Amino acid sequence: MPPKFDPTAIHIVYLRATGGEVGATASLAPKIGPLGLSPKKVGDDIAKATQDWKGLRITVQLTIQNRQAKVSVVPSASSLIIKALKEPPRDRKKQKNIVHNGNVSFDDIVDIARQMRPRSIARKLEGTVKEILGTAQSVGCTVDGLPPHDVIDKINEGEYEVPEE
Repeated sequence: MPPKFDPTAIHIVYLRATGGEVGATASLAPKIGPLGLSPKKVGDDIAKATQDWKGLRITVQLTIQNRQAKVSVVPSASSLIIKALKEPPRDRKKQKNIVHNGNVSFDDIVDIARQMRPRSIARKLEGTVKEILGTAQSVGCTVDGLPPHDVIDKINEGEYEVPEE
């Protein structure tokens, strides 16, 4: 038999949610029901916390202590890049297979790399910038009018200067 649940312990649950929308309570219930929380209330809290990320799939961290859930957004690199494109929010039920073909400045890429730095496996900020440029390539956008891989090549050649931390 599993051990009895301790309500004073801190539990951390990660979820993928669509920003600004109340997710299906049926998908939340198996994850947070055993912790003694109401899926509907937590769904409303998630929708309120992810209002800035409307229409994007985003990772949400629930920190649960004393049957109280604190919601914090943990954005991924692709979510940050799509947000930097400043596209209008789309209805995910009506539009499928969205192609992101905008342009992002190199300064935006460096800012995103600074935000992602604690979760990056690179030794220097330059490596994190290259990781973000790889994500920009998979998203399908350009950086300063160039394909992201060309920017990676220019960083390797020394044409683009990446600041130290």
